[in-house]
Amino acid sequence: MGGQLTIRLPERLEMDVLGLAKKLHLKRSDIVRMALERLVQSADEGMEDRPYDRVQHLLGSVESGIADLGSCHRERLAERKKKVMMR
Repeated sequence: MGGQLTIRLPERLEMDVLGLAKKLHLKRSDIVRMALERLVQSADEGMEDRPYDRVQHLLGSVESGIADLGSCHRERLAERKKKVMMR
């Protein structure tokens, strides 16, 4: 077994843990351990769900039709600005 952790619980939470332990026929420490494992697991899963991870499959999937758009970006912007100013 690993390390030991001592915590203080508010009375209401202590009663809830005790009630759940009795209902499930487990020790209070088992209930707290299970809750901590679930919290850590969901936190780890949440870290993988960054905005980048949500759109990663879309990156590079759209073509502009302009072959040198990335390398000549500044020139393209200047061109576009000039066109807008002429209107």
